[in-house]
This record gives sequence, structure tokens and C-alpha cells, in this order.
Amino acid sequence: MKAINLITEEIPPLVHTDSGEKALNWMDEFKVSHLPVLKNGNFVGVVSESDILDRLNAENSLDGLFDHLPRPYVFANSHVFEVLAKISEFNLSVLPILDENENYLGCTTIYHLMVQLANTGSMKEVGGILILEINNIDYSMAQIAQIVESNNARILSSYILTNSSSSKLEITLKINKLDLSSIIRTFERYDYVVKESFQKSMDNDDLQARFDSLMHYLKF
Repeated sequence: MKAINLITEEIPPLVHTDSGEKALNWMDEFKVSHLPVLKNGNFVGVVSESDILDRLNAENSLDGLFDHLPRPYVFANSHVFEVLAKISEFNLSVLPILDENENYLGCTTIYHLMVQLANTGSMKEVGGILILEINNIDYSMAQIAQIVESNNARILSSYILTNSSSSKLEITLKINKLDLSSIIRTFERYDYVVKESFQKSMDNDDLQARFDSLMHYLKF
């Protein structure tokens, strides 16, 4: 999935002559805390709710309130992982998307991004979740996949979480089985630490309810 496919038509950009007060009203209306700003059709940066609230005269234009704005963005052909990384790096609710000439194409929101990711095949497919903790130097996805497949299962998706203060990795696996007991035993025989598992005890209705709650929190 590329950034161009994540553009939402729901969030309009501001222009540099708009007031800070208008920006705050739009943020409240669209339930975001950031908005892209254009000048003569060109992307100049992203304004945040907190930055406007720090100014004394919100009725002034954005040009008058700010000498310059931060310019976080991704290109249209960027992978969804880069979109996620940029949103995380700048703690954004809205991320602008530009073409190769840095022309503004649109933006995506964290809510829209989560919905799109949730609608991918691996997320919607029934299965269980395993979280492994291993030493960085011991990591081998080939071996992990082999262990899963030896139990007549397959990995639908995986996610690796690193911590700069630790030599360990946390690997999250979505597997196409609800009963993971045999897979867990095999991992333990190979001295893997199974940190957590989510299987039969968390049925599909419970998973859907948790996801719906998250979407409601992000939107409102």
C-alpha cells in the first residue's frame, strides 16, 4: 500500500492568509490537531493546535503568527510503513502527501490510516496472535516461519518492535490458527520466550469490539 492510496478527501488544507482562529475551528470540526498549510497552491508546512494556542492573537493570519512551519510529509509513492514512521516521528494526526515535484496532493489522517490497515487481508482474516521476545543476535524470521509452518500453520503478518535501551526484540505474529497451543510448545522447545498469546480466549467478537473502541477514540 502506497501513500497515494491513503489520501482522504475529508480534510481540506488551510491557506497562509487564514487566521489561527479559523484553523482551530477546522481542527475541532474535523477532529484533528494538525492541518496542512498552502501558499499560492504550494505546501509550506503543518500547523498544530498547540502551536496556535501558544500564540496570544489567534485572530491573526497564519503568516502573521508564524515565521515558518515544520514541513513533515511523504511522497505519493512512499510505502505505508514510511507513512507510519513519519506520523510517529512527528506525533501527527494529519500527514501531507506530495508528488515528486513537492506539489501538494492531499493528506491522510491517523484515523483513516488505521481503518485502511484494518481492512487489509491479514487483519481481517481469522487467526491468533503470538508475541515473542528474543535476543537481537538470535533473530531469524526463516526459523520462526519454519516453526509455525511445521505445525501446519502460516504467518499472516508480523511486526518487530525494537528498543534502543535493550538488546531484545519483540516480535508480534498473526497466525492463521485460533488454537496456538502446539505452536507455543514448539517455540518453547526451541528456547523462544513466548511473552503473550491471544487465541481462543479472545474470540472474534471481542477483537472486533476492541477495534471499534479504538476507532471511536481516534475519531472523537
